[in-house]
Amino acid sequence: MIDMDLAIEAWVSVLIELNKIEWMFGAGESWKPGEKLRLLFAGYNGTRNTGSDVRVEEITRQVRRILGAANVEFAVMSQDFNLTRGYFGGAKQVHLPDVFPPFLHSEVRKHHGVIACEGSMFKSKFASALTAMMIGALGIASAQNKLSVAYGGEAGAMDLFLQKMCRRYCRESLVITRNPESQDVLGHLGISTELGADTAWTFEPLGPEYGRKALLDAGWDGSAPVLAICAINPFWWPVKPSLGKWFAHAISGAYGESYYRTIYFHRSGRDVDAAYEKYLGAMADGVAQYRRARSVFPVMIAMEKLDRDACERVAAKLGGAPVLASDRFNMYELVSILRACDRILSSRFHAIVTSMPAGVPSAGVTMDERIRNLMHQRGHRHLLMNVDDPELSDKIVAALRALDAEPDAIRDSMAAVVARNLQLMARMGVYFEERVARRYPEFPVRSGVISWEEYLPPLSPLLRGLLETHSEAVVA
Repeated sequence: MIDMDLAIEAWVSVLIELNKIEWMFGAGESWKPGEKLRLLFAGYNGTRNTGSDVRVEEITRQVRRILGAANVEFAVMSQDFNLTRGYFGGAKQVHLPDVFPPFLHSEVRKHHGVIACEGSMFKSKFASALTAMMIGALGIASAQNKLSVAYGGEAGAMDLFLQKMCRRYCRESLVITRNPESQDVLGHLGISTELGADTAWTFEPLGPEYGRKALLDAGWDGSAPVLAICAINPFWWPVKPSLGKWFAHAISGAYGESYYRTIYFHRSGRDVDAAYEKYLGAMADGVAQYRRARSVFPVMIAMEKLDRDACERVAAKLGGAPVLASDRFNMYELVSILRACDRILSSRFHAIVTSMPAGVPSAGVTMDERIRNLMHQRGHRHLLMNVDDPELSDKIVAALRALDAEPDAIRDSMAAVVARNLQLMARMGVYFEERVARRYPEFPVRSGVISWEEYLPPLSPLLRGLLETHSEAVVA
């Protein structure tokens, strides 16, 4: 049986090597003074994954401010233009096919540089193919002596072939991670990195009136505390390509429950189903126990279209709760809803990140290192749980009670973390500008004394006020 992950990884590797040869013979576009710098933003967009979309939105805003809107031309990958319409500040959107290696080979050469945007950039947890795509985009850009930047990504466990690809093809890229733990992972592969942050910290959703109205329309009485619950299926990852399953599905409909799309299938089996059901039961039971002593209005928030099933199942176990999902609400709307809530219990990293600037106390139920690393930054290990913890329901009760008992201290700690991450994000902008100047010395980068805030996208009044209040938390 052919290992399709390995086949895709090998395919991408061959194309990177081919681009090295073709570049020697003049293939691909080279930037010339007076031209706009054409940048390709490589990410997992067009699936209504709110976190992925928010990240790219803010990267495009930041890069546009640093390099000047008149000097650049952006293209953003999207798997479904209908689901990214109105995003990314008017950047051109290019269709990313599921079988992506030929697309990378043809598309990267049309641009002067690549910015890899996916948060889970160097890890096999969700899909080795996704990491192969990130490495492929970076590697082809490097092979053509172009700007090659991994922006605010995370690194974790990768299969052996991906590790070799990363070591070989990302050495010439500027790799900026969003936490020190990811630096350690890549450092063991010989990849030089800089420390940055996630890029969602500067995102500005619709105003609070939108979120309040959406909750009212969902049945909220306007006074009860609102508890947002972001459930997922933590156990059906990674997604893997399979020609055998694809053929069987096309002929007979087999593997229907695990089918993702085209040749890709979720992890499946009785153990997956049992673990998923146990997690859903624990989420619902923990919230139900908490509600016996505290009257709250529960609302399920599906941060990605794929989360709808988990959210609907938890809602049913709670005896009914509204489900507000990203297939109906865009990123500006959904984050406004999150910020209108009073408490958040989330297995989605970006539900926590995007609500923190508004001071919404949150607890995390994590499947990997992302929420864990963030809660460690906040100093909130007591608000962190694992999806497979045998005592998950009881720990959820304790965490939710802690959110009620110490909201001011939690908000203060969160605000300090936001302030620190804003300056780390600005520092990323400095690294990026320096790399552009080094790769293209004649590009008109800014000169003179520039404050660190000028390396961020334009900030909302909320964030500017937060920085003023927590200036002592900003890193030196």
